[in-house]
This record gives sequence, structure tokens and C-alpha cells, in this order.
Amino acid sequence: MKQRGISIDKKFTSRQISKELKYLNLLAGKFPTVQSASSEIINLEAILNLPKGTEHFLSDIHGEYEIFSHVLRNGSGVVRQKIEDVFKNTLRKFVKDELATLIYYPDQKLALIEKRESNIDEWYAVTLQRLIDVTRATASKYTRSKVRKVLPQDFAYIIEELLHESPTAQNKERYFSGIVQTIIRIGRANEFIMAICNLIQALSIDRLHIVGDIFDRGPNPEKVMDKLMAYHAADVQWGNHDIIWMGAAAGIKAVIANLVRISARYMNLNTIEDGYGISLLPLATFAMDIYKDDECKLFQPKMAEGSGASSKEVNMIRKMQKAISIIQFKLEAEIINRNPRFEMNDRNLLHLINFKKGTININDKDYELLDKNFPTIDPKNPYKLTPEENEVMDRLCISFKNSERLRKHVKFLFAKGGMYLRYNNNLLLHGCVPMNENGKFDSMKINGKTLNGKALIDIFDVFARKAFFTRNDKKPDEVARDYMWYLWCGPESPLFGKKKMATFERYFIADKKTHKEEKNAYFVLNNNEDVCKSILSEFELDPETAHIVNGHVPVKVNKGESPIKANGKLLVIDGGMSKAYQKVTGISGYTLIYNSYGLILVAHEAFESRQKAIEHESDILSNITYLEQNPKRKTVADTDNGKGLRQQITDLEMLFAAYRKGLIKEKR
Repeated sequence: MKQRGISIDKKFTSRQISKELKYLNLLAGKFPTVQSASSEIINLEAILNLPKGTEHFLSDIHGEYEIFSHVLRNGSGVVRQKIEDVFKNTLRKFVKDELATLIYYPDQKLALIEKRESNIDEWYAVTLQRLIDVTRATASKYTRSKVRKVLPQDFAYIIEELLHESPTAQNKERYFSGIVQTIIRIGRANEFIMAICNLIQALSIDRLHIVGDIFDRGPNPEKVMDKLMAYHAADVQWGNHDIIWMGAAAGIKAVIANLVRISARYMNLNTIEDGYGISLLPLATFAMDIYKDDECKLFQPKMAEGSGASSKEVNMIRKMQKAISIIQFKLEAEIINRNPRFEMNDRNLLHLINFKKGTININDKDYELLDKNFPTIDPKNPYKLTPEENEVMDRLCISFKNSERLRKHVKFLFAKGGMYLRYNNNLLLHGCVPMNENGKFDSMKINGKTLNGKALIDIFDVFARKAFFTRNDKKPDEVARDYMWYLWCGPESPLFGKKKMATFERYFIADKKTHKEEKNAYFVLNNNEDVCKSILSEFELDPETAHIVNGHVPVKVNKGESPIKANGKLLVIDGGMSKAYQKVTGISGYTLIYNSYGLILVAHEAFESRQKAIEHESDILSNITYLEQNPKRKTVADTDNGKGLRQQITDLEMLFAAYRKGLIKEKR
């Protein structure tokens, strides 16, 4: 056997092989003969020449399960494009619309069609043929082995036969027709259609990247997490709104207080109670008692209008929000005081309140407080929790740590996620790489070492993992737990990206100058191509060809802002999938698509509802921008996976040579 004109026998010396003999003997267990090793080499070489799989990048989902689910179902428009490619002008538009909706929502759409069709068997026969055609086109860029791995188990053999047999092929027409007719005759058409529609969805996206912020704002982040956990290939780069749920699952009280406050502010307490089975009754009881004569008007939930909540319920949530806010300020002060290196003393404000005058002195200036009722704050010791506050937090901490569903979701985020990801020459990072106005990376001293850039972000990743996985130890890693809170709101946090979080000021002070949260210089310099290249070099990527993919900051499309920065080096894909941000962005989110031809940015228009999509066959209208076209179509060989396959080929070639040289015996 020869490889690229060179005999494999001569490619490796006996001395080279002897060094790797222990490993090669292990490999021989899987490939026990010359034939099996050579067959796998041929197979892997062939895979390297296939087109690279299609990657989809989404960010800032913020619990908007319906739109997120629809974007995955339609492959950000890929499924509809496949239908157009296959049928062109041979089908009318309304037929294509129905076929697309069927693929997106097979079970619900089938129920409607069955009520409408007078000859359902005839419809089944035609539709099954069309679905097979779409599946064949969608699967054409993958190996049979890869397709086989995502085939639904109950119909795997039948689908594989239909995919690789043409109904018009000589000698096969009756065979193909017989399979379809038998499926219909034995009453399995519905199940088969659902299975093949789900297969088309799975094949449309080879890998899904979530560039942060699954949680908060929207109503169903737990459903988003369930879908991600069931997805065939997904990874997550943590966002600031993810890290507080991860920290809450670790039982960090200051993080729990932040999470509950934000959930109350956006009327998302159902996620905590119904989604994760965590009781908020202790907090509600405490708040209703302490603030029974206080309307807590400053704490009106942002999403109260149109939520369907009663005035009584909204009143209770206002009180809960105020109660947990005061607790949050106290708990955060504990962390700040024991960590001078955080340089966050300016966030401790309770001791600056003049309780008699109802004012607060910040930077030698007095501001009148909008709310002067602080029954749980002792002016002599303002940061001490009352016994009742302590009890509330103890019970909340136990509930968050013991939520089985939350624990599963957070473990998934650790297993499939991290602070950033380098993948196929792209750097995926939710927020920023902290830097100063001169474009130099900000430094922070940790464990006696001054760290910045990639090294700083790497140590933050380590701290987050330690904080969670030592949560039940007799001595949890308190340093790591404090840094996990810091990731939520610290000035050098790559997830937060601001100098301060002005929560107190936004609640209690009218002067909006105090509300300002100055962004890290990264968010100005990210439009500078040289700065972006320096970041890519820092993360050991090719600065000439690589890209940075960010979320975190909503792109104000309706004000002319572009998601494409630094001459295409950096892409911001937070387009407002969360309804809370759609007034700011003017759209309903972005999908970045990276396929074998290049980079494509898809901007999604408003999505009304799942029900309307099913009944009226309405899809998300999307505007497509072709960002970058590859001069040559990329193959698997050009990907990170391709590098791994090349290493496997080298190992197998060495095993092959070892067999041929007699250094390892074949195990027939």
C-alpha cells in the first residue's frame, strides 16, 4: 500500500515504531489486521474530502424558547433553501410552504392535514416521496456512517434504503414504491413522517454553537437547556446570565440573590419555581411581612404589562424584589470586604446612607433617595443580615443546590461549555477580552501572578469549575466561589465587561449620571482591525483568516448599527432574540452560518408564535448577508476535526507499517 506516492513501509523506521509500540498494541485491539487498518485509512482519507459540516452560531437566547426552537427547526432558513433547491419551479409556493411547516412541526401539522385530506393515503405517498428527496439533498454532504448515527432507531434500515435507492432507477422502481406503500398500509406513515422530518432538522445543522446567555429575561430557559442537552452536537460559551445560574447551583448566596432579583424584575419567577422546583415561599412570606405597609413602587417588574398577572401578584413581586435587593447588597459587601484585590469598594454603599435625612453621599455629593424605607438595615451595622434574612437565604441556598433539573443543566454547561472556544479558526467569546484604552490587555493579580488576556480568562474558567464541583465538600473552595460571583459583576470580568454594576443607583437615585455603567475599552476598540488581530494572536489563531464571534451587546439595527466590525474580523450576533431587547435592536436575532462556501449572517424578523407558524404556515422572514466567500470550497480536511482525522491516519499508517515489518502480529 502506498500513501501519496510513498510506501508506508518506508515512511516509518523500525525505531520510530518501537517508540510507539505500547500505543500501537492498544490500537491493534481495534484494528487487528492489515486489512482492517488499511480499510480505515481509506475511509478516513475519503472523509477528509467531504464538504465541511454547517455550523450555526446563536447568542443571547434569554429564555425565548419558541423562537429558539423554530430557528433550530428551520435551520435558520437552510431547510427552506433545500426545498427550493430540490423542487425549484416544479412545486407551487403554497405546497412548498406546507412541506416546510411539516418538516418544522411534523406532529402538529399532520394532525391538521389529516382533518383536511379526503384521500390521506394518496397524500402520504406523495409527501413521503418529497420528504425523501429533501432528506437525500440534506444528507448528501455526509458519509453514510455519519447519517446512520442520527437515524431514528425504529426506521433506520428503511430510511437508509430509501435514501440510497432512486424511485426512477431501473429494476428498483417497484422496490421503492413497495416500501412506501407498505409503510402506509400498515398504518406507520405518521410515525415515519415525523421521524424523517426530525432527521432533516438534525442534518441541517452539523454543529450548534451557543455564544452565551441562555438564561434570564425570557420565560423558558429550562426548555432551551432541555433541547440543547438532547441536541446531536452543541457547545456553549458561558454568558454573564449563565454564570449566575451556575453560581446559584453551587450555592453561592450573593449570586442566588442576584438571580432572584433579576427574575422578579422581569417577571420570570416561574422559571425558578415551576421550571426548577425551587420554592420562593420563604422569601415571599418574609417580604410581605416586612413591607406590608410599603408599596415598593420603585420595584415595579419590567414585564408586568401584558403578563396576565393580577395586581395582587405584581404587588407581592415588588416586595420580593425589594427584599432580595437589600439582601444582595449585604451579601456582596461580605465578598468585596474579604477580597481587596477585586477593587470594588465603591459598590459598598449602604454605609453612605444618612437614614435621618433620607440621602446618600457618593463621591462627596448628596443625593436624595427615592425610597427611604429600610426596615432591615441597622444604621450602625448596615451590612449585617437580620436573622430572618439569614433564614431566607439558607433555605434558598439549599433549594438551589438540591434542584435536580438545575444540577443536570449546569453539569451540561460545564461538560459542553467554557469561557471561550477556538473552533475551526474562529474565537467564540460571549463578552470581551478586558483591555485598556491603548489596546493593551488589562491585568489582574491572582495567586501571586499577574495575568491578562487568555491566561486571565483561563484562570476564571478554572475558578468557575472549582466553585461548582467543590460545592458539597466539607471545605468548599471559597476563593473560587468569590471569583464566580466576580464573573457576574467584576470590572475585569470578560463576561460582564463594565467598570461597575450600578444596581443600587438605578433603584434609589434619580440622577441618571449615577446610573452610568462604563463599558470596557474592548467595546470601542473591537472595531479596530489591528486590535482584533492582536486578540486572535493571543488565542493562538491565525490573525489574517480567523474571526471573533461575540454576543452580549444588542446590535441596534434600527439605528443603523452593524454587527460586522473591524473589516469583518469581529461579528456581534446579539440581534435581540429576547423580546426585552427587540425594541432596541429592531429585529428578532441573528444566526451566523459557517458552511463549506463561507460565512453567512442571517437576520431574523419577528416571530409571532408557534401556533401561527403551524396553522398559517408562516415562517421567520430572514435577511441574508454573505459575509465572506471561500475562494475554494472548504472540506473536512480544512477543519479542526480534519486535523484529528489526519492524526488518526498517521497512527493507522504506523500500525500498518508495524504489521508489515513484523513488529506486531496480526490478530486474526
